[in-house]
Amino acid sequence: MLTHEENELLCRVEGSAPMGQLMRRHWTPVCLIEEVSEPDGAPVKARVFGEDLVVFRDTNGDVGVMDEYCPHRRVSLVLGRNEDCGLRCLYHGWKMDVKGNVIEMVSEPQASVASQKVKHKAYPVQEWGGLIWAYMGADHGTATMPAFAPPAWAPTADTHVTIAKAIIPCNWAQILEGAIDSAHSSSLHSSDMVPARVATAQTTETTWLRPSTDKAPRLQVERTGYGFRYAAIRRPIINAAATDYVRSSVFVAPATTLIPPNNLYNVANINVPMDDTNTAFYFMAWGHKATTPNTATWRKFLGQTVGVDLDVTYRSLRNRDNNFWQDRAAMKAGNFTGITGFPNQDVAMWVTMGPIADRTNERLGASDLAIVEFRKLMLDAVKAFQAGGAAIGTGDLAIPKSVCAYQAIMPKATDWRTYPARYVWDETAPALEPSYSA
Repeated sequence: MLTHEENELLCRVEGSAPMGQLMRRHWTPVCLIEEVSEPDGAPVKARVFGEDLVVFRDTNGDVGVMDEYCPHRRVSLVLGRNEDCGLRCLYHGWKMDVKGNVIEMVSEPQASVASQKVKHKAYPVQEWGGLIWAYMGADHGTATMPAFAPPAWAPTADTHVTIAKAIIPCNWAQILEGAIDSAHSSSLHSSDMVPARVATAQTTETTWLRPSTDKAPRLQVERTGYGFRYAAIRRPIINAAATDYVRSSVFVAPATTLIPPNNLYNVANINVPMDDTNTAFYFMAWGHKATTPNTATWRKFLGQTVGVDLDVTYRSLRNRDNNFWQDRAAMKAGNFTGITGFPNQDVAMWVTMGPIADRTNERLGASDLAIVEFRKLMLDAVKAFQAGGAAIGTGDLAIPKSVCAYQAIMPKATDWRTYPARYVWDETAPALEPSYSA
């Protein structure tokens, strides 16, 4: 368990909170590219680290990520006119370009030089892997600002990435802890991740098959400069005397998890703190286009489709008031949770912990090794950052390109740390069947 003070240090991200300042030293997703795909289209509201932002694509196709509120009278630019390579405020017609330059002040005399004295806050932007990224560190726009580096789940420009997005009304850390907790999947997701006599983890249109019935994995952790790797070691269904079934996950600080893949595609998520009590949760399938589901299929499989499962702002229609649409009749018929879509099962757990989980009253066990390591690691990292050190996972401590999550059945004598893992990418594999991919 943590003390109240440690919990606050781990969870708080707004304003000058040390954890938020650490996170700002990393390039951070702000929204999906699809939300601002149209030049001169409607601006989009975003919120990251307690800061309200406006995102827009200008006439030339360039994307701006700026302070939501006009520098003149502080009204929302989300309502503004996106036209002629700039975002124009409705109140007095001031217009800003994607760099935050005030290019027109129509309410001021023509001879005024006021526009030369005003610079609206705008952040450096990168489009990659289906997301709009911004660098929001205090050194943004300076020589010390780090260059954008592709994330481990979108290593190349031709990587096919499919993303489901949901806004979760709770703190980022309890979501991240759920993502790195391998033990819970054998219970919470047992109706969707089904034990089967298969040689490796496989996926169908409705379930993920696992070659193990073991619900109490042995956990081992290896701390690194970018976070940690860990293994959940289970008894396989086949040849349990000589082999282990290993699922190795990777925590990439500050808020990404690389999840063990199935036979067709890789899986990851990133958890972006909107503020202390709301998180933008992005869940990615990625790999070769032939074997990675398309966007509509992925979101349907997860139960994360806008207009069906989510409202237009990506907030879940399942909530505490309606018990997350839990079906008790389905539970009596054999479904473990009665909640459709395994991320929705996770969401129910995260949300019912409260806006910020109270970790002072927990009783942790051996299956919580990764949770304990995450807390120790991030508390150590934020204290080192407060003392003037580099943010965890930056510079020379960034994750090597060779590191990936994996799952495999291997001889008991094999060390999972040295296993020659590769992410799933098979150009020769047959394309997904139409019933699965459409």
